[in-house]
Amino acid sequence: MASLPQSIESADDLQGARVLVRSDLNVPLDKKSGEITDDARIRASVPTIEALLDKGAGVAVCSHLGRPKGEAKPELSLAPAAKRLSELLGRPVELLDDCVGDAVKARAEALKPGEVVMLQNLRFHAEEEKNDPEFAKRLAAGFTHYVNDAFGAAHRAHASTEGVAHLLPSRSGLLLAREVEVMSGLLENPGHPFVAVLGGSKVSDKLPLIEKLLERCDRVLVGGAMCFTFFAAMGDTVGTSLHEDADAQQMARDLMEKAVRLNCMLQLPSDVLVADAFDAHAAVKVVPSDSIPDGWMGVDIGPSTSATYREVIMGAKTVFWNGPMGAFEIPPFAEGTRAVADAMADSDATTVVGGGDSGAAVAEFGLTDEFTHVSTGGGASLEMMEGKTLPGVAALPKAG
Repeated sequence: MASLPQSIESADDLQGARVLVRSDLNVPLDKKSGEITDDARIRASVPTIEALLDKGAGVAVCSHLGRPKGEAKPELSLAPAAKRLSELLGRPVELLDDCVGDAVKARAEALKPGEVVMLQNLRFHAEEEKNDPEFAKRLAAGFTHYVNDAFGAAHRAHASTEGVAHLLPSRSGLLLAREVEVMSGLLENPGHPFVAVLGGSKVSDKLPLIEKLLERCDRVLVGGAMCFTFFAAMGDTVGTSLHEDADAQQMARDLMEKAVRLNCMLQLPSDVLVADAFDAHAAVKVVPSDSIPDGWMGVDIGPSTSATYREVIMGAKTVFWNGPMGAFEIPPFAEGTRAVADAMADSDATTVVGGGDSGAAVAEFGLTDEFTHVSTGGGASLEMMEGKTLPGVAALPKAG
């Protein structure tokens, strides 16, 4: 895989270095308390920071949080992230008042081996998302090296992910390197049978991904609300199920035809769980997928489909999953998603979850450690699987 970036793993020039590390600390916060509700991304950033400290560097971590749109919003301060990172590292993490400016540059120049500081939210400055060259220079000021470990933001050409990489000696962190290695492996050399499991709400949102997977996979298993667009395209009744319009239904028909041409089996649910309301207390029943009654909506794949999908997954050598099978956030509608997660956890295959809602579901079920890889970047992982170049990765020197 010639496209892999140079990683810090092989770096031998970091003793005394002052390293700017772009992490992805964009964690969910409780709206009332401001407390972190899921620290997975912070925990994922720790190995790279510890590796840099072990190599004799001082580290300044930078990240965005939320969408402040160029304004310094106190509720989107990285203070909770700095506190949690300090707990995980077992050492102080000083939060600076800004991410650029004379004071930040002075602190960067004074950074000693073993020290960890955190810059304030990058998106408090509108220039960050514009990839403004002057802002990138200000961000790089005082540092000797740059490390990108923010795979979740690598599909964005921003000052902290792309601009700075051209101004300092740059490498990837351990997390980003692992993410690129796994996703590249799926694209270039997957074990067969290669099975993809796709859910989510819209065919139109995932059209490039589905097309790419049809070219590479032996079988694509479809669930989530997107399956109802396929059923509507075939003239089946879908009741009040969420589905897309005529244009998306034509896309679905085109995809089914392409699957036949490519000898890839595009498999739809044989039965679905339907409810008379989108509510945990709604009446539910299982019906054949081609005859959903009027006034009922599909909310999950049915038990027969779950059993079939499990059998396919257990016979695979590689499984890629993106998108829940139903509205898993409502417990009565979570069984199909749980069935896929359990099957992948029980499988001997290489199992990769493409972040986003699927990653959240796996975490909720307590199964994250049972998979080969659970991506930290939903959007970035999907763009890689579509075959797109990620600006934050392309900006880094390539491994020999």
